Amino acid sequence: MVTDDMTIVFGGDAGQGIRSTGLGFIKANARSGLFPFGRQDYKSRIRGGHNFFEIRVAREEIYSHTEGIDLLVAITEETVTEHLEEIVAGGGIIYDEGLDVDPEELKDNGVEPYPVPLNRIAMEEGGAKIMANTAAIGAIVGLTGFDLSYIEGIIEENFAVKGDEVVQNNLDVARAGVEYVDSHGYSANYHLEPVPESEERMVINGNQAFALGAVAGGCNFVSAYPMTPSTSILEWITKHSQELSIVTKQPESELAAVNMAIGASHVGARALVTTSGGGFSLMVEALGLAGMTETPLVIAEVSRPGPSTGLPTRTGQGDLMSVVHASQGDFPRIVLTPGTISEAFQAGARSFNLAEKYQTPVITLSDQHLADSIRAVDPGIIDMEGVEIDRGELLTEEELDSLEGTYLRHEFTETGVSPRALPGHENAVYKTTGNEHTEKGDITEDPEIRMKMMDKRAKKAETALENDIESPIAEGPEDAEISLLCWGSTYGAAKEAIERLPEKGVRANLCHLRDAWPFPAEEVTGFLDGAEKTVLVEGNGSGEMKKLISQETGRVVDHEVLKYDGRPFTPDYIVEKVEEVI
Repeated sequence: MVTDDMTIVFGGDAGQGIRSTGLGFIKANARSGLFPFGRQDYKSRIRGGHNFFEIRVAREEIYSHTEGIDLLVAITEETVTEHLEEIVAGGGIIYDEGLDVDPEELKDNGVEPYPVPLNRIAMEEGGAKIMANTAAIGAIVGLTGFDLSYIEGIIEENFAVKGDEVVQNNLDVARAGVEYVDSHGYSANYHLEPVPESEERMVINGNQAFALGAVAGGCNFVSAYPMTPSTSILEWITKHSQELSIVTKQPESELAAVNMAIGASHVGARALVTTSGGGFSLMVEALGLAGMTETPLVIAEVSRPGPSTGLPTRTGQGDLMSVVHASQGDFPRIVLTPGTISEAFQAGARSFNLAEKYQTPVITLSDQHLADSIRAVDPGIIDMEGVEIDRGELLTEEELDSLEGTYLRHEFTETGVSPRALPGHENAVYKTTGNEHTEKGDITEDPEIRMKMMDKRAKKAETALENDIESPIAEGPEDAEISLLCWGSTYGAAKEAIERLPEKGVRANLCHLRDAWPFPAEEVTGFLDGAEKTVLVEGNGSGEMKKLISQETGRVVDHEVLKYDGRPFTPDYIVEKVEEVI
């Protein structure tokens, strides 16, 4: 039979090529017209320890992984013991015949064993054990009936730089894996059938999408002290920095990184800092400096569970209140909370426009799940040429040439945004400071000026909320019995949950917040007032968004589904928890 939706998990030790194997399989499925969703689960170590790469494949577009494994590919015995209980009835395990695995025990658990001499095939056909993963891919092709030509195309691309011999060896190993499964009569109750004449798709994760958005948005300076799971943004931009004319810096600390970015922005760069929660905590004092001096600043905060070092390679949404309220005193900032590949790209581009338009820090709050999860998407959502650059009240050279009178860097205006001049023009010599200051930038403690300056800066948040904060996305029937509220990476699982709940006899809809601050209170209030019963879905232990909603709307969400074990939500988990509150 043709299976519309199946999950395959590759498991082994760190360093055994689990990620590269999974990524290659995802690309092959995307090219065949199927929709893959992939996520990697890895420990915070370079070598050793169990890692796995989970791939869900469907004929229709999907937004999340799900519970249960249809086919486990085990490179180590630990993989079998770790995941045996997750395999669905009728599922199977491909494993090296040399592993200490009892096939009869597997059958007793309702799991079909598929022993394959992966290491022997790798040695005989390719000359190296490292190709056992390629043999496993061949075995999957043989078992599922997938078109081998898509795998062959990926092999030819991936190994081209290593020479024709390596390419041919891997092709031989993959074909031998297929032949072994075919010759031993292995069969399964699932089948991966390509979708002919499908449109071309892009395989991409959230961090890559944000990096592309930043490039499209004119980013030309990046400073960062590497911190998982944000590091791949820095790595991607650094890899392409010369061709894109972007300066990248890796200083000695997070505080140095954010101060570098503030300095670069002060002289006109579109500057980005990438970090995670722990690094952001070290940047808080400088965040206030950017707020007081009204210097544009973009921070990509890709969160992981804390506090302290927490779970370095896991996911969590425990930094919301931190980024909304960070630094002492009152000053505006904008917080974007993308939940999809498309939204991550848009956040990368929008953040620079918003930072310069409102001369304030802009923080994109993502998390490990969105950062690392891989999807096949329509390339049209990454519209590099469609991004428009808006530098706000930045004075041009012509405007500066004709400027008369004293230039006021912090001039009082109706919008709260003052005309901004880059240093160096004789008509706009100015100073600014982390102390409270006058319109000219002189330090002052005058109470009347202090009040006016505070009101001026606060006005920017009001203007941004009115003109540039994205409204939440509402999906599902208006007469729903259950209304989910979500933000960030929980969107994918929540979206599929409201599609599954009708199977349980429950009408459901959702409200997804793409921007969290300034808080879109009017739209969220309208959604809550029209909801019969509300359930908040978020990945932290204290319901941070629930508290923020209550603070900004005066409404109280009825129930919450929280997850703070470092693992992402699945639609199954949400459906189960929603059923408990009905």
